[in-house]
Amino acid sequence: MSVSLILACAWALLANVLAMLPSRDNHWTRAYVLIALGIPLVGFVTYQNGPWVGLFVLFAGMSVLRWPVRYMFRWMRQTAAR
Repeated sequence: MSVSLILACAWALLANVLAMLPSRDNHWTRAYVLIALGIPLVGFVTYQNGPWVGLFVLFAGMSVLRWPVRYMFRWMRQTAAR
């Protein structure tokens, strides 16, 4: 297994551990940190393993961070409607 996939698995494990811990802001600060770490990681996975594995890791990260993704799509739809 490549280094990038090991890092992606570590990111997923970290995301699940952070989701189990209580938070005062409904985990939004942790979500921002995970997004900031995850975007370059998806690029690294895509670079080392190809676009299909990169898409798989992207969709896995989107399933973990589903509420920020949902709000992003809602914001994009409202912006496009203007």
